[in-house]
Amino acid sequence: MTVPLRLLRAPLAILLLQCLSGCEDSPSPSPPDAGPYVWDGTYTELEERGDWVDRGPLSPCSSSAVYAQEGACDDLSHFDLSQCDAQALSAVPKEGIYLSDGRGERHYEDGGVRISSVPIGFLLREDGGTMYDEPLRLKDTGDGRFSIIGGLTRNDLTVAMVGCKTPAPNIITGCFTYCRRGRLTLKGTFEANRVALSTGEPESSGNLELVAERHVPVGMPADIYVAKGHAYVVSIPNRGQAGGLTVIDVRDPTRPVLTTSISLPEDNSWNGVWAKGDALYVASNDVGPLIYDISNPALPTFVKSLPTGDFGAHTVLVDNDRLYAMVPNTGTHVYDLTEPLNPILRTIISLPEDAELGGPHDAFAYENRLYISNSFGGYSVMDVTNLDNVSRLGRYERFGYDYAHHSAVGTFAGKTIAFEGGEFNASHVRVLDVTEPSRIVKIGEFRMRNVTSMHNLILRGNLLYVAWYHEGLRVLDVSNPTRPRQVAHHHTFRESDPLRGDGIFEGAFGVRIPGDGYVYLVDSSRGLLIFNEL
Repeated sequence: MTVPLRLLRAPLAILLLQCLSGCEDSPSPSPPDAGPYVWDGTYTELEERGDWVDRGPLSPCSSSAVYAQEGACDDLSHFDLSQCDAQALSAVPKEGIYLSDGRGERHYEDGGVRISSVPIGFLLREDGGTMYDEPLRLKDTGDGRFSIIGGLTRNDLTVAMVGCKTPAPNIITGCFTYCRRGRLTLKGTFEANRVALSTGEPESSGNLELVAERHVPVGMPADIYVAKGHAYVVSIPNRGQAGGLTVIDVRDPTRPVLTTSISLPEDNSWNGVWAKGDALYVASNDVGPLIYDISNPALPTFVKSLPTGDFGAHTVLVDNDRLYAMVPNTGTHVYDLTEPLNPILRTIISLPEDAELGGPHDAFAYENRLYISNSFGGYSVMDVTNLDNVSRLGRYERFGYDYAHHSAVGTFAGKTIAFEGGEFNASHVRVLDVTEPSRIVKIGEFRMRNVTSMHNLILRGNLLYVAWYHEGLRVLDVSNPTRPRQVAHHHTFRESDPLRGDGIFEGAFGVRIPGDGYVYLVDSSRGLLIFNEL
């Protein structure tokens, strides 16, 4: 039996529990090109290969453990390390935060093999470390050995990793076994990057300068909106600390001043935010959209909530006189904003795949169309000209179990172009021609490292600003959409920052460009970071 390459549900489900909310052939960052380009609208249609691309075995070690074998992840004797470099491993620092691109293999009796992506993060300290943010069960990094065992207790998951080679500074390759309920599910090879140090890049490039930074005192910052000279930062709970809303006065962006923080005892997982006039809309994962009055922008006052049933709102979007609230597993709730402080529900846009494949995660409105990033259900283009007759014009079905997360849409050479991004490891920017939604065509892409995930993005003219978690803020010139090229970056992720963990969703989360000459970004640990706009 031969099984096609795809992501397995089990490893991806583990990542979901941790979650809150280019070049053709290489997983490494795309190098800057000479440019600039003048695009005439022509392109070559690109094959959709998915986020994670199989690079073949990542290390020369192997494991003799067999599928369903008991105790395979607790016994390291089955690993063959005869071709490994103990001397190189002895020089590996005993601390650091690593993200791994795991290439898992599952062998079948008829000789067939299924290959899958198995992302694994771990944190090393002199006195131990973590995996999936739980304490390591074993750590042996002495005398040329590199062995760790960890897992996720609530899922009865155990993972064993042994190092073999160090092909580049701050990169380790090796072999792993992956067990559920004590039995081997997968085994394979991995490449682990010490994510803050393995890029070889400087802290910043392209005259992207950090002009100010302000800590956010509640939860883990997840999104930001700037209005009335104030930055409104929403946070989700993190390590026992409640989330909420933080308001920062940025009338002088070089000297941000915190004015207030709001956190409700039973409702503080706030993941998205937008504003219109005197109204601030907060996406509550627990309840639905919350409405705050910001006529006094420094001190918002609660007005009302808009309950959305069993699932709260994960993100919100304002387009003219409409508020869109994306409700997981349910659909997109659309409100009339004739009175911004009193939204009226007009309709709920539900797609057949919402309940089974996660439902809307985020959306982008452009020229009477709503572009819905529909989690594992693909990327859909909706005609929302008439809310009494909403229709789907087309759908881009992402590869395997790739996750549709966020997008930005604009017009280039007379064509409607979407810059569509995913989430989870190896997610990257896809460039799609959506001029004819019934036949969406991939025309370009931009990739970073296989071990990292991108998050939100914003298009300003020919520049695409991407909050790319561990990769920080990336700025791409997309004047030729078929060849996005990086023109600036700033690394925001530092191992020394408070409360850094080993998960894939750390670093740069949300980005806004309000038009005052500055770029506002929230980082999961550092809080609000303000840069000059290019």
